[in-house]
Amino acid sequence: MKKRAWIVFLDESGVSLLPQIRRTYAPRGRTPLLRHRLNWKRASMAGALGYHSTDPERGARLCFHLKPGSYDTTALIEALEQMKAFYRGERVVLVWDGLSAHWSRAMRAWVAEQDWLTLERLPALRPRAQSGGTAVVLTQET
Repeated sequence: MKKRAWIVFLDESGVSLLPQIRRTYAPRGRTPLLRHRLNWKRASMAGALGYHSTDPERGARLCFHLKPGSYDTTALIEALEQMKAFYRGERVVLVWDGLSAHWSRAMRAWVAEQDWLTLERLPALRPRAQSGGTAVVLTQET
């Protein structure tokens, strides 16, 4: 049975807002002065890439969500609410990893109330190194 739905892959990542300066250029004899506050602020970003399952002509869709700090279940539900508006009520099959916030009781209860959203879990990756000439290739064992 074919379903008309968007297949969306979502993942989160954290970033540090400290400058990553290692070297800089300045005129000879003048040492550059770099100033910044050494407070360790963090931000997180969730990105979602979607493809329509039955209509490739619609193209890919990319959306993202930014927030200070890190993601928990409440923040992910907020991001999914925004994703619902982005997809304008169309059906979405969301594929994501095994982060505990993705599969918490609160998340499962919220998803059960959503008629537009279906969750699928990515299988755990068990990398196995194979010699591929001069490169090492990681493959997934099933």
